[in-house]
Amino acid sequence: MIKQKIKEISKIAKPSHIQNYDNFEPGKSYVLYSGQYWNEKEIELALTAFLTGNWIASGDNVIEFQKQFSKKFKVEYSHMVNSGSSANLAMLASLKTYFKWNDGDEIIVSPVGFATTIAPIMQTNLKPVFIDIEFETLNFDVNLIEDAITEKTKAVFVSPVLANPPDMDRIVEICNRRNILLIGDNCDTLGTKWGNKYIHELYFSWTCSFYPAHHISTGEGGMVSSNDPDFIETVRSISWWGRDCYCAGSNNTLPCGTCGKRFSNWLDNYDGIIDHKYIFRYAGYNIKPLDLQGAIGIAQLEKFEEIETKRRLYKKRIETIVTKYIDVKSAKILEKADPSWFGVPIICKSQEQKEFVVDFIESHKIQTRPYFAGNILLHPGFKHLDDYKKYPNANLALSHVFFLGCPPFYNEKVFEYLEEVFSSW
Repeated sequence: MIKQKIKEISKIAKPSHIQNYDNFEPGKSYVLYSGQYWNEKEIELALTAFLTGNWIASGDNVIEFQKQFSKKFKVEYSHMVNSGSSANLAMLASLKTYFKWNDGDEIIVSPVGFATTIAPIMQTNLKPVFIDIEFETLNFDVNLIEDAITEKTKAVFVSPVLANPPDMDRIVEICNRRNILLIGDNCDTLGTKWGNKYIHELYFSWTCSFYPAHHISTGEGGMVSSNDPDFIETVRSISWWGRDCYCAGSNNTLPCGTCGKRFSNWLDNYDGIIDHKYIFRYAGYNIKPLDLQGAIGIAQLEKFEEIETKRRLYKKRIETIVTKYIDVKSAKILEKADPSWFGVPIICKSQEQKEFVVDFIESHKIQTRPYFAGNILLHPGFKHLDDYKKYPNANLALSHVFFLGCPPFYNEKVFEYLEEVFSSW
């Protein structure tokens, strides 16, 4: 009875923004910059998991999503958490633990992007070391990496904003030669390639976000991925309170657990029997997702090729419309780069032009976004880290750059409206 009701509800339910695009009214409906691309499949799986599933917290759906995600994106292991920001936190905390880094060890990173690429470095008592960007590509200047490396440098943290990658060959060569890790914040970049490889295949570990604005969405959610099983086991523990036990989903119901010795003498200085599920290896976090998020993720993976194809196509289409009527340009794309676009970067000639253009676009109910934080060192929570004046191109990212969306739910009515608006400039 309940499963039949779920099917009936799922067929008529739609996320409100997608429903609005079915009935798009030019000048009255908002052109949202992004949002989840769901239909009845996601809703049915989520409701089924929530109302009839065995688990509310992470369970068999999350486990299955992790497996399918890893297979699809050519990585051995993936571990789901409750957001992309938490994924960055879990990855950085686990790297520090796994490689026995010390407080104050350094991570090279761009000052341009989203705050939660930088915040976990601080939160794990590591030190972000910034290098400025190239204004044409809006990526950090690889020519500055070598000068930023010290005896404390442990990793270069790549986070391509809107999915446009820097010169990955140069970065890989530097990291290999200087014996430092290459890691990635892939939250904007799922599906992006460098040459004939996914960009994330070049990283030791990388993160992904499933926030509604991103390529696939589970509402909230994130993933940490790596080919190193021991590292992912550290990630798993740190994101599950620091718990040593790795049983999850239906394995929780096994009387002796997956290891076969759940009730044993686990503590060195205690001679009694204790449940392995209450042994804590690390001082961790609770950043687990809900099982219904895993169910949604499974449905989203089936749509990924469609989502990615539309994002790539719509980016080019919107960029062509804008640059036809307004004297602005987009970011330079390197020869080996094949971005799976998160948005459409627009580079203006001046701060005055950017503010005027954004005001014009927003006045027609077309959403814009700044190039995220611009220079993060201008923001109250981060200004103590370094002098923002040392990064002039990063400052230009704030004053001269914004982006438009290219989500897969746009339709011909939206593109006709965009053409109408920009032709009136």
